[in-house]
Amino acid sequence: MPMVSEAGGEPEDGPAGHRQPQDPDRRAEGPGRKRAGRDLPAAIGVGLGLGTVILASLFVHKPVFVVVIAAAVVVGLWELTSRLAERSQLRVPLVPLAAGGAATVVAGYLSGADGALIALGATILAMLVWRMTQRPENYLRDVTAGVFVAFYVPFLATFVALMLTAGDGPQRVLTFLLLTVISDTGAYAVGWRFGKHKLAPRISPGKTREGTAGAVVSAMAAGALCMELLIDGGQWWQGLVLGLAVAVSATVGDLGESMIKRDLGIKDMGTLLPGHGGIMDRLDSILPTAPVAYLLFLAFVGAG
Repeated sequence: MPMVSEAGGEPEDGPAGHRQPQDPDRRAEGPGRKRAGRDLPAAIGVGLGLGTVILASLFVHKPVFVVVIAAAVVVGLWELTSRLAERSQLRVPLVPLAAGGAATVVAGYLSGADGALIALGATILAMLVWRMTQRPENYLRDVTAGVFVAFYVPFLATFVALMLTAGDGPQRVLTFLLLTVISDTGAYAVGWRFGKHKLAPRISPGKTREGTAGAVVSAMAAGALCMELLIDGGQWWQGLVLGLAVAVSATVGDLGESMIKRDLGIKDMGTLLPGHGGIMDRLDSILPTAPVAYLLFLAFVGAG
């Protein structure tokens, strides 16, 4: 997971007249920033702890890592549905989403893409029925949000479990996570030092074009090394393509969650991880990157 501690901005008036965070996406890109607006020691400690859990579960026993994915999905769903309820009064049914989301991840690992799609369909159906037990007002709005949440969190996370099923699955997952972290770190470092031109100021004022270039270059270099050293049958040029794709999808993922948080008028999705925010604040670039990495591994080196 990306471990960089990122800074937020000062509040500004939002479109509805209330105060919103200037930069809900926490990246401290841009000139003149001398320190991240986070508890750096806590962020580093939490990052190291998460990294230890990921590596230990990933290489000791694959099913243990599947449990880690499922747990992250459940917590992420709880954070996202809680913020939707607090800020937009959307009553998205958490129980069927959490149970079905975890089941979708496990089904993806045990039965492949077909099993995951069946589990996802059952999850959405259960959510529709569950919501029927409550008053009918805003039913369509609530279940539409629920379908979005089901695809955004468990569906995308399932591609990590699908990567894991390959013979060199742990190495594929490690490569995918490393490139996402390195892309995030490259964006932070280059943007902090050289960033002058805003990438998407209306969505995330802290992101710069220079930082994005840093993300692309660093991820491509790391991708070339990882494909040669970690992936069975991988070649360096495939790593360049993978690194470019990861940098782009990670940036889009960051901007996507920034858009959600700006719409909700919040800085972080949660407070579970000191110095980082919530689980969803760590998954913002990982979730949309997972299917991209899975498909490229499939195209370059097969199912394994």
